[in-house]
Amino acid sequence: MLNCVELAKAMADNFQYEIEYYGKILNANRSYYLTRTQPPFYTSLIREVFEITQDKKWLKQHLKTAIKEYQTVWMVKGKRLTKNGLNRYLAEGIGFPPECEAGHFDSIIKPYADKMHISIRDYEKVYSEGIILNPELDDYFVHDRTVRESGHDTSYRIEGICADLNLVELNAMLYKYETDFAELIQNEFNGKFNSYSYHYWQDKAEARKLAVNKYLWNEDKGLYFDYNVKTKKQSNIVAASTLSPLWANLCSKEQAEKLVTSALPLLKEKGGIAGCTEESRGEISENRPQRQWDYPNGWAPHQMMIWKGLNNYGYFDEAQELIYRWLFMITKNAVDYNGTIPEKYDVVAATHKVFAEYGNVGTDFEYITQEGFGWMNASYQYGLSLLEEKYIDKLNMLIEP
Repeated sequence: MLNCVELAKAMADNFQYEIEYYGKILNANRSYYLTRTQPPFYTSLIREVFEITQDKKWLKQHLKTAIKEYQTVWMVKGKRLTKNGLNRYLAEGIGFPPECEAGHFDSIIKPYADKMHISIRDYEKVYSEGIILNPELDDYFVHDRTVRESGHDTSYRIEGICADLNLVELNAMLYKYETDFAELIQNEFNGKFNSYSYHYWQDKAEARKLAVNKYLWNEDKGLYFDYNVKTKKQSNIVAASTLSPLWANLCSKEQAEKLVTSALPLLKEKGGIAGCTEESRGEISENRPQRQWDYPNGWAPHQMMIWKGLNNYGYFDEAQELIYRWLFMITKNAVDYNGTIPEKYDVVAATHKVFAEYGNVGTDFEYITQEGFGWMNASYQYGLSLLEEKYIDKLNMLIEP
């Protein structure tokens, strides 16, 4: 069996292969995902692998590929780079995303079907076959595919507008790319790599920080918000992503203090950080169904980034509390429900009983696995590595008979 370092290295090698041969890290390993990239975590992965292996030859190869991805996937004007110098997601392809099950878009299709006095299924058929044209629906599906490229599939924060948004978390990730490039080149390659000096990347990062502060930071509210490049307005949705600049070390000390003070009381729930606030999500109804990345649900990637971000800025007590809330919820549910480790939780009720689109992988009897669910397992192990012994002892009390 591969150990964790070898596994992480193999994942990085796979990402490198996909960039070199397919032009991007695919959203998933299926042919139709050639039109979508993954969120940019590649430099974080190669940097953490290198910290353990100290294999500079391997690092050199991957650093070259990461710079190529940065330039060709993210920094092409008119695509994922917008005029204000910040980035967006932008998936290619038209029409219904192939991975969605029948009925997923019923609430979107229904008004058009009702207008033509035909069934939803009949409307789907004539639209898919091009018998009728609907530019408005075409535009919706560009945004929907882009939502899926972002990894937040799906959420009312970005539904119907995702391709128009400079998302907070995306620009935090790319800021980290730029600072990772600068630091690796300065520390490991004597300040210069493939004609790039570390100063070049420092300047790129500083330019992005200025743009983030101009377009995404809201001084009055002490929060980061997504920015719509078409309406030229900030979103008003408070989401877990507002804390991602902490993870990337993008905030000033003063911004971090305001952000922690403002965001945690709004997003903190019994089991950890919710995807967004209830007010931001809005009312749920038959015509406006629950989206899985929204309140009351919480997700492992958000928690892990937030823990690291809080620790980056010295908010250790706040991080300990959030880690314990999350691990307590996972442990309690696993003990009470025969080892169930699903992909997501309702953090408000602190339960795996989630009622949203796509169900909850790992809760249905036929899908319960002894191995658990990937990022939940990772969040548990990472959380334990950060958690103080007194809190680990409390978790053990849940397990011991």
